[in-house]
Amino acid sequence: MEILMSNWSEVVQSMPEKYIFPPNKRPGNHVFPVFKNIPLIDLEETNGRDRTKLIQQIFSASQDFGIFQVINHGIPTSLMDDTMSVSKEFFAMPAEYKTSFYSTDIARKCRIYSSTMNYDNEEVHYWRDNFTHHCHPLEDQIYLWPDNPTRYREVVGEYSVEVRRLMLRILEVISEGLGLKPGYFDGELSKTQLLSVNHHIRCPNPSLTLGMPEHSDPNLISLLQQSSVPGLQIFHHGQWMDVDPIPHALILIPGLQLKVISNGKFSSPIHRVMTHSEEARTTIGTFLIPSQEICIEPAKEYSGEDPLYRSFTYKEFFNTFTQSNCDADTALQYFKK
Repeated sequence: MEILMSNWSEVVQSMPEKYIFPPNKRPGNHVFPVFKNIPLIDLEETNGRDRTKLIQQIFSASQDFGIFQVINHGIPTSLMDDTMSVSKEFFAMPAEYKTSFYSTDIARKCRIYSSTMNYDNEEVHYWRDNFTHHCHPLEDQIYLWPDNPTRYREVVGEYSVEVRRLMLRILEVISEGLGLKPGYFDGELSKTQLLSVNHHIRCPNPSLTLGMPEHSDPNLISLLQQSSVPGLQIFHHGQWMDVDPIPHALILIPGLQLKVISNGKFSSPIHRVMTHSEEARTTIGTFLIPSQEICIEPAKEYSGEDPLYRSFTYKEFFNTFTQSNCDADTALQYFKK
């Protein structure tokens, strides 16, 4: 079968052997509890009126759950719907067209791949295609994006700008709550912006496979626009829990760099993706990532505390992270003081 799953979504009737996980790694037929306590923060309620309340909500959510959702975030729902629509249209494009973007080279700034970027060497594949590209500065990246669907560049370009604005707004609230100077996370700490669209075709047997491996995000912060089809799970209090989609809410997930910079005050949750037997599932993630060479360390404002981590570049961290099979604890342990 072709590498890209979206090219054989209409013909798959049974599980290909290379996608069947060993028994101890399968999700099985368990019914997972729904994670009902994820904080839902209304940004309109706290917009310019009660900054302290907003800081408290974000900090409580990030420390207790490692995840929070926002509504009334300022991104038009029509733009969110259009971005989801053109993303699905891209995965429905002819195989030859999509294949022209295929690459597992992380240096390529616009690419599609399947399972993980270690596809050729992994023993079992994950049930997904991923399309990812750089978004910032927009004028330097947009010419690399698909020109089909014809509205892709227009719609996703506008979406990328709006999402970046929202994420920097939230990071500014976080920096204020941490006692850091205004604009602390601007510039090199959030230099790279990636759009990452995961597409999971209908799966004949979701008990045997996963849509994405369990992991923590290695970047600064992540934003997720969910599908109406469930699949995201968070590992919380020793068990996997479903995160049900809320229409037009956006999920924010602190990354491992925020955990380091805050000297452990923020957590970065372990999460994974399940598959679905009846419907395809498409989600849109946006990641803000430090530049390769910037120094990452606990903020100097915490000089009265014992730093938990030594200084490193993001390039050093990401290499360590990938070499440890994307295990956050192993990677962070390497940079412990």
